[in-house]
Amino acid sequence: MTDADLTFQAATEELDSILDKLDGDDVNIDSLAIDLQRASELIEWCRARLETTRVEVERIVTDLDDK
Repeated sequence: MTDADLTFQAATEELDSILDKLDGDDVNIDSLAIDLQRASELIEWCRARLETTRVEVERIVTDLDDK
């Protein structure tokens, strides 16, 4: 799945998976930086999606109030 096809649910599931890997006893040092970078990208993507959704909801509520 590319980030263009990413859903909020898929992003949070991937973040949970990365967290589980990092929280486990067998942390792979070779992929640690890659996992942390991906987690950072997913968090940034989720924050942007949340902001977009907030703006959309505010617009819809405003439109309803104007009717």
